[in-house]
Amino acid sequence: MNKTKRKIFETSMKLFAEKGYDATSIEEITATVGVAKGTLYYHFSSKEEIFNFLIEEGVKLLQNSIDIKTSKLDNYIDKLKSIILIQIKIVAKYEDFITILLSQFYGKEARNQMCQKHIYEYIDKIEKIVEEGMKVGQIKKGDVKVIASEIYALIASTVVYKMKSGKDIEVIKLYKEFENTVIEGLRVKE
Repeated sequence: MNKTKRKIFETSMKLFAEKGYDATSIEEITATVGVAKGTLYYHFSSKEEIFNFLIEEGVKLLQNSIDIKTSKLDNYIDKLKSIILIQIKIVAKYEDFITILLSQFYGKEARNQMCQKHIYEYIDKIEKIVEEGMKVGQIKKGDVKVIASEIYALIASTVVYKMKSGKDIEVIKLYKEFENTVIEGLRVKE
């Protein structure tokens, strides 16, 4: 991604997160970036295309991080622990992206449905890990969909925690809290 496209991307993400998609205009994006509309339209055909690109890139980053980390692990509890840690790190580093994704989850417009699709696909990945962990006896039996949704929901919990506490996320501290409550509840006791 060239420098101008990256600047448009990053500025749009910040504005969408702060003001919302509908309240952010192309004019505001170009003014903040300091480029002409023609330059923006050279890289993106519309505000919707910027939004779609932003969501696609953010979800790809999250999915790739999870795939790379979990493929190296054999234990399914360890896979879930790595997912939780990556989710916290993503929120800490890319809070604006997560804010946009969560804020656009509800609704029936095309961008809402796109966010829902990506979130559901991501939850499906977690479901597969939970299901396989149950099959081999490493994860307690339970409703796979509920458990996977709870693990995904830690993204929202992390955002809420950060907003409520008013301070930056201490990744390892928060991870340990989630590990003690969520992971330990799923571990099969020997």
